[in-house]
Amino acid sequence: MQLSTRITGLLGGGSDGWGVFLRARQMIADGTAVTELTIGEHDIRTAAPILQDMHRAAMGGHTGYASVPGTPALRDAVAQRVQDRTGVPTTRENVLITPGGQAALFAAHAAAVNPGDTALFIDPYYATYPGTIRGVSAIPKAIAAHAKDAFQPRASAIATAAPGAKSLLINSPNNPTGVVYSRATLEGIADVCNDHGLWLISDEVYDTQVWTGTHLSPRALPDMAERTLVIGSMSKSHAMTGSRCGWIVGPEDAIEHLTNLATHTTYGVPGFIQDAAHFALNQGTGFEDEIAAPFQRRRLLAQEIITNQNAVSLVPADGAMYLMLDIRSTGMTGEDFAFALLDAHHIAVMPGESFGQAAAGHIRVAMTIDDTRFAQALDVLCQFAKSHSK
Repeated sequence: MQLSTRITGLLGGGSDGWGVFLRARQMIADGTAVTELTIGEHDIRTAAPILQDMHRAAMGGHTGYASVPGTPALRDAVAQRVQDRTGVPTTRENVLITPGGQAALFAAHAAAVNPGDTALFIDPYYATYPGTIRGVSAIPKAIAAHAKDAFQPRASAIATAAPGAKSLLINSPNNPTGVVYSRATLEGIADVCNDHGLWLISDEVYDTQVWTGTHLSPRALPDMAERTLVIGSMSKSHAMTGSRCGWIVGPEDAIEHLTNLATHTTYGVPGFIQDAAHFALNQGTGFEDEIAAPFQRRRLLAQEIITNQNAVSLVPADGAMYLMLDIRSTGMTGEDFAFALLDAHHIAVMPGESFGQAAAGHIRVAMTIDDTRFAQALDVLCQFAKSHSK
């Protein structure tokens, strides 16, 4: 039997970019100790009080079908959080709870584009973006943000690509680069969306991890609330990656239709997970700061280490749990460097090419191991780059 092209074509006939990660995992399975700096998984687990609340909810009987758009309490809490941070009036009718941010990305594109439409996204990008767009039978079109611009996308480049497109996906704070988009960048993006009638899908799952500058949600810009779908998640802000609880915030009519989609796909998120997410949000920003603190601390460690050598340079790391390192002085591609580093020193990083061609000659380092081992690994990485520099 033949499978649909929607499924068989998710990767566009190419690689999903996870070759180094898969080799590292195989080495670990074979008994080799590997220092993993690949994926955005916290080195701490979900906090015990959150798990205890989850347990109480489950034991209390919240294990049946939950309301598909989300429990009223959690939708209210998300709406209040978003309103407090953006100043945009937001109610539960603007919120759909989803099984994580990835499901929200898929649903948002299902709402924004028809089969055959062009959907824009910024390169470098999180590895699932093109496949998510293909998954709704749309055509992904990448717009390069360049290292010379500190990976801030240019409105002029987006405007050039915009004619005929229906949506634009952005991500700030950004994975993989660690860049936080400036107000000027976001205002330029908003202008293009308004001029060309684009839906803006804004992935803001790293909004609690801002080290310098300020996170601005484009939904807060003039005339943008009615054309913006914001993606949020408990994964990064509360170290709840495995709980799979995220959301979409958008116009009421869009959320109403997205709820219909959820009824026919995910049928909601388990009630005890939603109760735990509600409990976690009620811990306030101080708790979120505690979750983010290790990455801010390791960023400072990295800046100190990288300042003392010249083989590797650091893309301004303003947010998120990643560093984008420029290793072009070695003359190697990011992929060649990552495989060579893994083979020589059993340190696993992600090639920049895993996130698009705009990041060629770079590597992404996740700041997700303890401070001492992180500093040691970064020292080795820099020495390795120096030994291969031309």
